[in-house]
Amino acid sequence: MKKWLLMAFTLMVVAFLAACGSEDAGETNAAEKDGEKAETMTVTHELGETTFEKNPETVVVFDFGILDSMDKLGVEAAAIPQESLPGYLEKYEGEEYVNAGTLKEADFEAIHALDPDLIIISARQADMYEEYAAIAPTIHMAVDTDNYMTSFTDNMNLLGEIFGKEEQVKEELASIEATIEEVNTAVSETDEKALILLANEGKVSAYGPASRFGLIHDVFGVQPADEGIEVSTHGQSVSYEYILEQNPDVIFVIDRNAAVGGEASAKDSVENELVQKTNAYKNGKIVYLDPDYWYLSGGGLVSVNQMVQDIQSVFQ
Repeated sequence: MKKWLLMAFTLMVVAFLAACGSEDAGETNAAEKDGEKAETMTVTHELGETTFEKNPETVVVFDFGILDSMDKLGVEAAAIPQESLPGYLEKYEGEEYVNAGTLKEADFEAIHALDPDLIIISARQADMYEEYAAIAPTIHMAVDTDNYMTSFTDNMNLLGEIFGKEEQVKEELASIEATIEEVNTAVSETDEKALILLANEGKVSAYGPASRFGLIHDVFGVQPADEGIEVSTHGQSVSYEYILEQNPDVIFVIDRNAAVGGEASAKDSVENELVQKTNAYKNGKIVYLDPDYWYLSGGGLVSVNQMVQDIQSVFQ
């Protein structure tokens, strides 16, 4: 009997120690996971140097190109400026996402209440960087139009590093670059010259190389109808007489009114009697680019891919 009791006691002790060992292992694994989550990275950007935890969970995004890239990578944003969202990102109008204000006027109270892990801003918010940084780690991720593809690629690789999506980013960039090569080949076989116009309430501004929409020339290789266009965020204000004088073979039009919900149609004002005398009109090559991608976003995995395809469709 004593021998039986001794064996039973021994088994109980072994079971107890095994259970303790199991619990200890669980705590170790949890600590390891927490350790991974707590890994930090430091990013040097145009407005400073920012340190934050990798794989941030609560992210506020003020750049639609970055937003479409995160969406493509399967990474959720917690808050965005819901006004003027591009149509292809309309899911972010849902109540499950916090409205962070507008691109120009942030709702700092709502952002602060969210207690975000990271805030990503762009050129439109740069002047308020200190206010964002006072709430949470903030990085500036704008595309440099002087060096579009390098800047875009750097931004995407950074996103991949932040969210552990390096391989997916690599694949997406490779696909975009392959299509750009196809566009370059097609464009090199023509001598057509193009003029890029932003239409707004009956007025037009022209954009050339190294400008906001200059990747049409700088990246895709399309020859500019006028190489002397002033580089400006808002473009060089021009007349319809100027357009006829330049007589481009292709006219690319971005309709700002359509982007911001205006009622006037760019086509009604652009295709007037003067413009109808240009080669572009006569050859059916006045191309209206989707302002969701070209005006509101740009610089994203989705938007840049669509922008490449837009130009490819003209020269294929």
